[in-house]
Amino acid sequence: MCYLEIPMKTHEKINLKVPSFSELKAWFVRQDFPAYRSKQLIHWMYNKKANRLDQLTDFAKKERVYLEENSYIGDLETVRESRSEDGTVKFLFKLEDGEQIESVLIPDGDRKTLCVSTQAGCGLACRFCLTATGGLRRNLRAFEIVDQFISVSRHYPITNIVMMGMGEPLANFQEVEEAIGRLTDPSACSFSPRRITVSTAGMVPGILKLGQLPVKVNLAVSLNAATNEIRDRIMPINKTYPLETLLEACRAYPLSPRRKIFFEYVLLERINDSPGDARRIIKLLKGIPCKINLIPFNEFEGSEFRRPQEKVILEFQKILLDARMTAFIRKTRGNDVLAACGQLLHIKNERSA
Repeated sequence: MCYLEIPMKTHEKINLKVPSFSELKAWFVRQDFPAYRSKQLIHWMYNKKANRLDQLTDFAKKERVYLEENSYIGDLETVRESRSEDGTVKFLFKLEDGEQIESVLIPDGDRKTLCVSTQAGCGLACRFCLTATGGLRRNLRAFEIVDQFISVSRHYPITNIVMMGMGEPLANFQEVEEAIGRLTDPSACSFSPRRITVSTAGMVPGILKLGQLPVKVNLAVSLNAATNEIRDRIMPINKTYPLETLLEACRAYPLSPRRKIFFEYVLLERINDSPGDARRIIKLLKGIPCKINLIPFNEFEGSEFRRPQEKVILEFQKILLDARMTAFIRKTRGNDVLAACGQLLHIKNERSA
């Protein structure tokens, strides 16, 4: 994969977050630094969240001077924080090339979940998702994914990370894998993999590769329909990876004891919210250790879809519960600042506003 459009250097200085940890160690050795300095730098950048080289107090002055002349610690620029009435906070970040992305912090008691983006925009064109209307602009690099966590965690506690923001994580697998490594590495962010969830619209090859990673994170699958006919209509990816293929991959996904796959199901009025749809879901997911998150559609201007009535939502959940399935109704959070599920979008005409 080529990243020539995202240079490693700015004004001839190297962004120290761009290289992998092994590449960073090799760079330090080439500059005649002791190899252990790279590990110290990683700890400063990812654990202590340093964003300036003069913060490296255990480096000799001459080492810091050399680093200042030849490198810098990259960091996201926070353009705006939008706070919802329910406490949800949406962050607009500016990247080094001028591109902009959004992340969302969702507080729920002691649980503080950060929803991060893995792409600028999204190319999957799911019809119920506002993010998809802006198209895909580019993949994010691993450090740009992790920097969302670093930037927010400087000011807010974070207990969980979900890769459910802008983009399809498994369409950017290489960088997502690297980001997971940096987040969970004991010498870096040291975040528990059990508290990281990767969401996908159903990219089967990515699901299979994710299951083979040595670091085991949670998998969430956007299901959203109980038939191929409906899923084809609202999620074009289903034409490539239909329900049968997707669920076969889910059944093959390696799960440790007591771990389950999360299935996300956006409820759309008179599209996929009937009792028959609920009963079909029961049959489809039979034998898969799972939890179902029912997400009443978060409406936005221009959408053709509507949110079902509350009684329809509750009836849908009851059918699943009566079949002894674990099914939750996800509470809408951040809707007043367009921070709810499927509402993240930042495009050029919005930047000039």
